[in-house]
This record gives sequence, C-alpha cells and structure tokens, in this order.
Amino acid sequence: MRLLVLALVAIGSATTWSYTTALDEFGLYAVDDRRSGYTYAAAETRAMQDDEFENSGYIWVEKGADLWTREAGPTGQTCLSCHAEAAVSMRGVGARYPVFAPETGKLINLEQRINQCRSERMEAAAWPWESTELLAMTAYVRHQSKDMPVSPVIDGPAAPFFAAGKTLYHTRRGQLDMACIHCHEMNSGNKLRAQQLSQGMSNGFPTYRLKWQTLGSLHRRIIGCDDDVRAEPYAAGADEYVNLELYLAWRARGLPVETPAVRN
Repeated sequence: MRLLVLALVAIGSATTWSYTTALDEFGLYAVDDRRSGYTYAAAETRAMQDDEFENSGYIWVEKGADLWTREAGPTGQTCLSCHAEAAVSMRGVGARYPVFAPETGKLINLEQRINQCRSERMEAAAWPWESTELLAMTAYVRHQSKDMPVSPVIDGPAAPFFAAGKTLYHTRRGQLDMACIHCHEMNSGNKLRAQQLSQGMSNGFPTYRLKWQTLGSLHRRIIGCDDDVRAEPYAAGADEYVNLELYLAWRARGLPVETPAVRN
C-alpha cells in the first residue's frame, strides 16, 4: 500500500496544481487551500456544468420541481403545501446539511429529511436511496442554494458526530489499507492511471457523473471509493456515512454549492 502511495506521488507530482494558480484561475471555486472538484475537471466538463442546456443534471432538478407540487399519500399534501415556493423556503438549506436532529438524537442528511417529511407529514412511502424521485428532490432542494457557501454546523450537539466522521476519514480500510486522506489530501492533483485525484469535496452533490451517465448521491460515490480500496461498504444512508458527510461538508466550507455539478 505504501508503495502505491509513493507511486502516486512520483507519477503525478509534475501535474500537481499550485493553490495560487487555482485561486487566480477559478475564483469562487477555490477558497484558501480548498478547491472544488470543478477545478480538477477538464475544460469540456466545466463547460458542460456551466451550461444549463448541456448539464444533464438539470433533468433531475426539473423532475424535482414537478415532484414539489405533486400530491402524495392519503393526506393529499404536496411539498408546496407546507413550504411554499422552494426558491424562498429552501434557500440555504442545501448549504448546511447534514444537521443534528433532536428527534433522532443523531445527524440527518437531506435525503433522510426529505423521506422524513414524506413518512411523517404526508403519510407516504419513503423513496428508496438512489431512486429517481429521491435524487430529483434532493437535487432540486439543494439547487436552491446554488452558489451559496457550504456552511455546516459542527459544534454543539453535532460535535461528536463530526468527530466520528473525521475519524472515519482518517481510518485505513479495505485490502488496500487506505484512508480517504491518502487520495484526497496526500495525493490531490496527482494522477491515478488517467484520473486526476481531486480533494474530494462534496459541494456538488448530487452530481451528474460522466462515468455513471446519470445523477448520483454522495453516498453512492463514497461506496465507490470503498469498493476501490476493497473495503466492505456501509449501506447508503448509514450513520457512518452521514457522519462522514458532515466532515466532508466542513472540508468544503466556503466553497459554493454547485448542485447539479458535472464530474468525470
């Protein structure tokens, strides 16, 4: 494993970007020493994200807008019934999740909050993880915070969950004995095969990934990372991943919400 890390450094060192260059070239996509995945993407990929007609992620945003006004459950309620126009009521929500939920005594992320509303308020069935409906509603809600800085709360009752997420981020896992930090801090900017490693920022999720040819959640991406290091993944929505999600949001603090981002 250590040989692999050293190889990554040796192979990719010539391609590592300087933070000064990133700040000059990418403006709000680089804050202090933190860089959005946008800054690592090819010019064509960035252009695709920037054009709402070319960005396929907007298909899910539009589906979410439709679901916002669609009745569900025996109550016949819609999201609009409680929250009125999403552009106003949801502004800023996507920039601060996951949050501590007193009713559960733990963190809850945006997908879980949406399903909580469906189950408890609308008396409707929860949407399965990675379903078109849950991805669409999550993308729609988070899109209302587009360009706002990621600003999670990590103190108070959220503190122990933040600490647990930080621990998981630094914990070696799987047959390759790697932690998140090995790729996304120690080797960000270097290349693994043909792929340039980013800092692993979460500010663009749900993201349209060219590899997937569809929109996917942050938890899907983390599960993919676990698969890459040959670790047994947790289930999407597991407490471990929600805790990690809070730590990742803190790492991306100050970067703009980009949902729906486009990534390789």
